[in-house]
Amino acid sequence: MTRLRPHTLRELKAAGYQPRTIKEEMRANLVRKLRAGEQLFPGIEGYDETVVPQIVNALLARHDFILLGLRGQAKSRILRKLVDFLDEEIPILAGSEVSDDPLHPISKHGRTVVLEKGDETPIEWLHRNHRYVEKLATPDVTIADIIGDVDPIKAVRGGHILADELTIHFGLLPRANRGIFALNELPDLAGKIQVGLLNILQEGDVQVKGYPIRLALDVLMVFTANPEDYTARGKIITPLKDRIGAEIRTHYPETIEIGMEITRQESWAAREGVCVEIPGFVAETVERIAFLAREDKRVDQRSGVSQRLPITITESMISNAEHRALQVGEDYVVPRIGDLYAALPAITGKMELEYEGELHGSDKIARELVQAAALKTFHERAGGADVESIVEYFEQGGALQVGEDGSAAACVQGFATVPGLLELVESVGLAPRSATDGARAAACELTLEALVGEKRVSRSRSGHYGRARHEGPPGNGFKGFDPLSS
Repeated sequence: MTRLRPHTLRELKAAGYQPRTIKEEMRANLVRKLRAGEQLFPGIEGYDETVVPQIVNALLARHDFILLGLRGQAKSRILRKLVDFLDEEIPILAGSEVSDDPLHPISKHGRTVVLEKGDETPIEWLHRNHRYVEKLATPDVTIADIIGDVDPIKAVRGGHILADELTIHFGLLPRANRGIFALNELPDLAGKIQVGLLNILQEGDVQVKGYPIRLALDVLMVFTANPEDYTARGKIITPLKDRIGAEIRTHYPETIEIGMEITRQESWAAREGVCVEIPGFVAETVERIAFLAREDKRVDQRSGVSQRLPITITESMISNAEHRALQVGEDYVVPRIGDLYAALPAITGKMELEYEGELHGSDKIARELVQAAALKTFHERAGGADVESIVEYFEQGGALQVGEDGSAAACVQGFATVPGLLELVESVGLAPRSATDGARAAACELTLEALVGEKRVSRSRSGHYGRARHEGPPGNGFKGFDPLSS
């Protein structure tokens, strides 16, 4: 039988309700999760040994905190998952704009209702999803947006003087009472607004239109910021920064494997009506593009290279492969290295360039990153493989045209004309003989792109492979080659 929830103040008291602060509530639920061995932040990869323990410590210590990190490091997603540490529902006074605790109302409206109705005061229940308030800080945010403002209409309808608290239209922060208030990009908030935050949190009072208001808010304050924004667009005022209990640094994936898992989790790969197969070496190549871009001196590292880059690359290359499959009548989609070149707009739009990078051009840099990523992936998976027969074929004038709209079977047939190519990808495990034509074609393209990256084979933008255009020292079998040295 379902237990009925209390709907009056009398029933709530009879049920033994004991109020607790938001930070006490979150701490208790966190302790319960830790003892039960539950996953604290499902869907957040790569932070188990770094960021998550620091957040846990901050919550256990009942501290407000700020997440510092470059774009695309899941800062906002982490903050939104904090609602999982709240009780499923809490009681509030019915009709309260600031989620008044029935036993300790902070608003004049709440105190008046309890005084007039006593134990018959009606109670509502607020779900935890409605206890999270998020605001993006911009220079035009006002104190009225955050704290509130005098509402003349309320004054007229209620017959109140403007100095009466009942005339206040509450802003986001009071409405987040007994919940979580998240402020993204804190340095963008004007200094005078930051002072208002500090005052209401530290002293419990604020002035609206010159009228003092006391609100003993019960809020967990969490923030995000880009470290570079401290000087680029604004700064956090020292008194507010001093009051934030913990400063937690986020970061990009530390390993290719973690990056691949995040990209797999976040990218839209399932397409209606077709079967999508992404070979592991293709997914690895995509991820290496992001890793290499984060090390490239031509890319502005202060801006960062978001994890959205490999995610959008994945979605774009799948779409290009899907387009090809629809044209040639294939019922399965296997992205190849050539599809990465069709995804160049997803790369160039995610990189801010330094002056040297601007001279080279984003398109050229993106192409070099694709070649370097293919070379590095091949080196990791088939380093030391004998490619001499393949190189010799092109050095003796052999050529190969790989069209973007060619079917997988046609590509495999074309790759079979290059001595040793199919045998190599099968022998090193890139694409065994039992693999689909799409996977074998993709493995052959990876091999050829690696040779292009080592400058032993040339590739035109139309997908024509031929003799290397520049004379130089012979290749070294993919050992010790720096894919970004050129």
